[in-house]
This record gives sequence, structure tokens and C-alpha cells, in this order.
Amino acid sequence: MSLDSTGVASVENLTVRYGTKTILSDFSLVIPDGCTGLLGPNGAGKTTLLKTLLGFVSPAGGRGQVLGLDVATQGMLIRQKIGLMPEQDCHIPGMNAVTFVAYAGELAGMPASQAMRRAHEVLEYCGLGEARYRNVETYSTGMKQRIKLAQALVHGPKLLFLDEPTNGLDPVGIAEIRTLIIELASRGKTIIMASHLLDEVEKVCTHAVILKYGKQITYGPVSEILSNDDFVEISTHELEKATLILKQFEGVRKMTREGDLLILDFSAGKADLAAINTFCFQNGVVLSHLQFRKKSLEKRFLELTH
Repeated sequence: MSLDSTGVASVENLTVRYGTKTILSDFSLVIPDGCTGLLGPNGAGKTTLLKTLLGFVSPAGGRGQVLGLDVATQGMLIRQKIGLMPEQDCHIPGMNAVTFVAYAGELAGMPASQAMRRAHEVLEYCGLGEARYRNVETYSTGMKQRIKLAQALVHGPKLLFLDEPTNGLDPVGIAEIRTLIIELASRGKTIIMASHLLDEVEKVCTHAVILKYGKQITYGPVSEILSNDDFVEISTHELEKATLILKQFEGVRKMTREGDLLILDFSAGKADLAAINTFCFQNGVVLSHLQFRKKSLEKRFLELTH
């Protein structure tokens, strides 16, 4: 992979060590536009990767870029251009919300008047308009998550780093933050999201990378990661007839019924959807549904990391 590859951020042969311990080893990745989830067990290297992309950690080997800026030498410029929603609370005691968010804008290089104007706008957008003059330490957990998102957005960055954005939230709060993230992605923001809530990554992200022990286990569109090409599900108005004729189709090891679906097991090899469709049609059966069976991201994650 070359760092000239299309992507808002990329690393090539990246190695990061803390003392004698290697956290990321010869790691390469290109982050495309859209929303990418970083997944992995505790200690997999997710937070270290984010810190390296932000210029907080110097790599022992390899290189990386964010928005065309070098992670090893231009960390401050990177941090001014991106929006960071950290996992830990980052508010300043005694400071109200609008002042805090405006201060974050000034740290990113905005003039004070512009930062204050934008602070009011993003607090309204994040659902904190009525609480903007309250001190942040009086906020609930859900409100603190929203203000972290607001301060990440105040300077209008193209790229957002979200580290556990739904941390500590109840189901309603999770759904609200999820809606905001999806809307931001639809407005052209590129998002890198580290999360241990696999269901949320599956609902929000277009791409995902799974790490284990500092190495990349898999990476790609979420739809491809979840696709299980050993199993095919079909539906037709002639399910009994389809069951009989597909017993003769090469590669089918087992068939099971699940309601109106017939599940074909090709676990000895990848199935060919076009061939299945043609075979059924030639034998007088028209299929109304034909696709590889999808796995949940949680099940796929467990398969790849255990």
C-alpha cells in the first residue's frame, strides 16, 4: 500500500511500541470517506492507533498521514483540522457549555467571535441549546457525551475521531447519538469510530477494521465482512419443488427450512448465486429471494478474534 492511496487517513507498515512492548506491528490501513469502525478486544491497539493518527504517539517504524499531513511531524496541524470526541470526559470545571465549546473552537484556530457563534449553533444541533449556560459538571452522562460531540464539531472539521461515543449511555441515549452520527455521515463527514458496541458499528459504519494483538485481522465494507458465502438463503412460491431439485445441485451439503426460507449449506466451498438461480430457472422454479446469509457483526467478531 502507498500513502498516495485514496483515503482521508492511512498508515503503512506502522509499528508502535511502549518501551519494549509492541502495540501495533507492521500495520497498514487506508481509511476511506464514510464511517469506519475500529473494533478489537481490549489491548488490541485501537486507542494506540487513534493516538498515533493524532500525533500523540511517535511510531517506531512505518509512516502515516491524516488529511495529507504526516503523523510523525505534523501532529498539531492534524489536531487542528480534525474533530476529536475522546472516550474520557474533557470538560473544564466551572465553565458553562457554550464557553467551553467556544474555547475548543479557539484552540482549533478560530477567532473568538466566530468560535462563540459556532458554539451556539453546534450546541443547538446536538440537543443542548436549552442547557448551554449550565456548567458542564452539572450535566448528565448523556449530556456530557453530546457536549463532547459538540466541541468536536465546532470548527467544522471534515474528519471526526469518535472514541467510544456511546460510552455509559442507556438505550435511548445510544439511539440518539447513533442518529446524530448517521446524520453527520450523510452530510459528508468522514468518521473513524472506535467502539465495543458491535451492534452500533453494524448500524452506523460503512467500513470496519478488526484488530487483534496489534495486527489487522480483517478490513473492508461491513456488508462484505458480514457476508457468509458458505450459506445461501432462498425463497420461492414453489419451495417444496425447489427443495427437491436443489438436492441435485453440486456442492450442497445440507438444506434446512426456516419458515419461508430454504437455507443451503455450501460449507465445503463458496456458493455461486448466479449458477443457483440459473439451475432453478431451468428446472421450472423462479426464485423471489436469493442471497448469501449474513452474520451479525458480533458473531463475525467472535469468530475472528477467538
